[in-house]
Amino acid sequence: MTKTRTRPYSIRARLISGMLLLVSLTLLIAGATGYIVQRHALNERLDDELVRSAQELQVLSDTGIAPSTLSPYDKAQDLIYRAMQRTMPALHQGMVGLHGKTVTWTAPDVVALRLEGDQQLMDAVNSSAPEQEIALRTIPTDATTYRAIIVPVKLSADTDYSSFVVAFDYSAEIAEINRNMLIFGAAGAVAMAIAAGASWFFVSRMLRPIRQLQHTAKLISDTDIARRVEIVGNDEFAHLAGTINEMLDRLETALSTQRQLLDDVGHELRTPTTIISGHLQLMEPEDPEDVRASREIALDELNRMSLLIEDLVTLAKSNRPDFAIPKPTPVGILLDEILDKARALGDRHFRINGRVDADVQLDPLRITQAMLQLCANSVKFSEPGTKITLDTRWVERQDHKLLRLSVTDEGCGIRAEDLPRIFERFGRGSNAVRTDGSGLGLNIVQAIAEAHGGELHVISRPGAGCEVFLEIPVRQPGATV
Repeated sequence: MTKTRTRPYSIRARLISGMLLLVSLTLLIAGATGYIVQRHALNERLDDELVRSAQELQVLSDTGIAPSTLSPYDKAQDLIYRAMQRTMPALHQGMVGLHGKTVTWTAPDVVALRLEGDQQLMDAVNSSAPEQEIALRTIPTDATTYRAIIVPVKLSADTDYSSFVVAFDYSAEIAEINRNMLIFGAAGAVAMAIAAGASWFFVSRMLRPIRQLQHTAKLISDTDIARRVEIVGNDEFAHLAGTINEMLDRLETALSTQRQLLDDVGHELRTPTTIISGHLQLMEPEDPEDVRASREIALDELNRMSLLIEDLVTLAKSNRPDFAIPKPTPVGILLDEILDKARALGDRHFRINGRVDADVQLDPLRITQAMLQLCANSVKFSEPGTKITLDTRWVERQDHKLLRLSVTDEGCGIRAEDLPRIFERFGRGSNAVRTDGSGLGLNIVQAIAEAHGGELHVISRPGAGCEVFLEIPVRQPGATV
């Protein structure tokens, strides 16, 4: 079983590893690309300079004047000597002049690269037969590797070929590039170290909300669910923390409601079971009247328990998304149907005061259930023959159009001190008795109002009746709640 506490650190390690891998791949690709480009540029530069040396020799041969004869060059040795005098070798560059296979001219002493001192190079130059064409060659020796151009020269007064050799220490040139790459690698390593430190810092800050969430989750238990994640900033993690806090709010509400429901249900069911058990224990089996009375009491309590269970099932369904299924509903026709059904609830004068003749997006079955529940409450707390008024109207509240459905009676009303309790589960006013119902009626009506995105309100006139009304937002046909 993986320990939860290691996850944030493993996430941090994976993020940092991924960032460092990305940086290292970027540096590697940049370094490799730069190295290849520099090698290619080096080869082109060396070849260009070597070819230019050969071209300068050719130009000197075509246009130059020998100092000794004051006429065009007719001996290769004089031409090569003059060319070497006019050439200043670059760093890691050397030159030498040969007559046949004998070194006749060498570079000045200030030139560091002494070609004549590498016998393997001289052997490689002398091993090739004199030709009319210029040879551009790479020559490896034990000392180093050369990139050289061999220019065969034979003029009119010559009996044998001479050679003008210009070469670069190719290994030394490559070593400079390698040294630059080592500097680049060292700078990359420093950059990687800085990136690792910066990544650790920023990733740690970025994951701080997750660690706070983990810490909060550890502190939350079934007896303490009031803790919340601290929201810092306005980024995605802050929004995540806000979403989790909203989830915890809903969870706290659900658990509190569940705990209260279990306590209330236990209390409410304990009374009828105690009554049934007590009467059955005290019942005289031989006395028919006692048996009949005990049976009636037991059935009455069982019926009340059935109503309680049915109401609890309804409230449990109210948390489901399909509790209310809105559809375009003609409110005027729906109000007439509710009036016809309400007349069977008791000897009261039911009437309609206001009517909205429009199609509204709502669940007609749930609205009918809510209105009949309100009518049943009005019948329960009013005298026979009094008026109960049903009403629908438009209201404006905070720039929102609402549909108000209300039931008004002429009963005893609700005392001011009882108003906060009537919306509680199993809550009853002080003028109610235990046998008046489950105490869940207004909770069900409130759940139906909330399922439509609305609210339930009560306006009481103690001794003169009360008005209970639902206000639900108006939605166009086809919209969802």
